Amino acid sequence: MNKREFKDKVYGELSKVAKAMANPVRLEIIDLLAQGPFSVEQIANYTGQSVANASQHLQTLKNAKLVKVVRNGNFINYSLASENVFNTWVCMRELGLAYNAEVEKIITEFRQGQSSDMNAVDADTLSKMIENDEVVLLDVRPQDEYKRGHIHKALSTPIDQLGAYLKKLPKRKMLVAYCRGPFCVYADEAVAILKNNGYKAVRMDEGFPEWMLKGYPVEYVEAE
Repeated sequence: MNKREFKDKVYGELSKVAKAMANPVRLEIIDLLAQGPFSVEQIANYTGQSVANASQHLQTLKNAKLVKVVRNGNFINYSLASENVFNTWVCMRELGLAYNAEVEKIITEFRQGQSSDMNAVDADTLSKMIENDEVVLLDVRPQDEYKRGHIHKALSTPIDQLGAYLKKLPKRKMLVAYCRGPFCVYADEAVAILKNNGYKAVRMDEGFPEWMLKGYPVEYVEAE
């Protein structure tokens, strides 16, 4: 093998990873799987795809060694192949936010339309606020995701059940909602609901996976 053949082959193999990620649905799947394993049916539901389309996207990611199959008895779930896959997605996301102004414009227009607070709280600030008991932290993801792992001291208040929790939440403290990540709309919906009901509320600017990535305290719910 000469030098040219070597470079063509190694870059060709590496390009398979980039090609597998170069699709909006597959990027959303990677973002979702950062929460933990999901079945193809759940992935299809959360990404707005048919089960057949979701299966095809998962197969592409699997062929590129970005996701793996996790078997639990008769159930088959998919998960990220390693933490490096999520780290790569975070780097891509930050690159897009830094150099593609259209991304920030889309986010701004969406949140203004949702009447959501644009002054989100970053993880470093939130960690200090939690330590000083200045906030009540709301995890608005589905409860099964909360049980897999959540931010220390966070309350499970799934977005579809948030109304039932309103009377239990204090109005004297700032409420901070978080969900799966910066593009997860559950937190924006929660902030809008809370503010419309007279609460002081903002969203965390990222999500649970990013919180874990930074090494901040997390908790788990023991399996029943």
